[in-house]
Amino acid sequence: MASSVSCCIAGCGPAGALVGYLLARAGVPVVVLEKHSDFLRDFRGDTIHPSTLEILDELGLADRFLSLPHSKVSKLSVRTTTGQKAVFSLERLPTKFRFIAMVPQWDFLEFLTREATRFPTFRLVRNGEVTGLLDAGGVIRGVRYRDGAGEHEVEAPLTIGADGRASVTRHSANLPQVQAAPPMDVLWFRLKS
Repeated sequence: MASSVSCCIAGCGPAGALVGYLLARAGVPVVVLEKHSDFLRDFRGDTIHPSTLEILDELGLADRFLSLPHSKVSKLSVRTTTGQKAVFSLERLPTKFRFIAMVPQWDFLEFLTREATRFPTFRLVRNGEVTGLLDAGGVIRGVRYRDGAGEHEVEAPLTIGADGRASVTRHSANLPQVQAAPPMDVLWFRLKS
């Protein structure tokens, strides 16, 4: 038996969580499916940039978000391939958020989904792994997902695939994956004493 909502979001990364929040805030019934039981994954980023902080401020969430434990970075320095040091300062940006907030992405996602649950139209399904799309004559009508209780379907006139690099929704819809090679690589690591 399929449940029905106005929007189903496959994936609860930053994009899925924020869209879910915005839709629920507008009174739209939305279900967000997260395939894991929590957001604790080391591959997640730890930076919330000034432009994101401005969006949170417009939504009335910035002050509550910044009450989470975080550190602020307002200057960045890098060494070029020639050995020169370049310093980038955010202190002159035309915003009240002249810093990058260093917050683990799992804390950011918990914050967004906790704020979204204040609206009765928002539902987060943890351990809800999307397994495919509901296709009716070439029209996507929702998703299939699996959890500890078995297989389920969510029917929705709007289905958003926000399930990342190995997207089940993109593959199920036969959408091409655009490969892009970034001009740099970043190595993330954590030191523990």
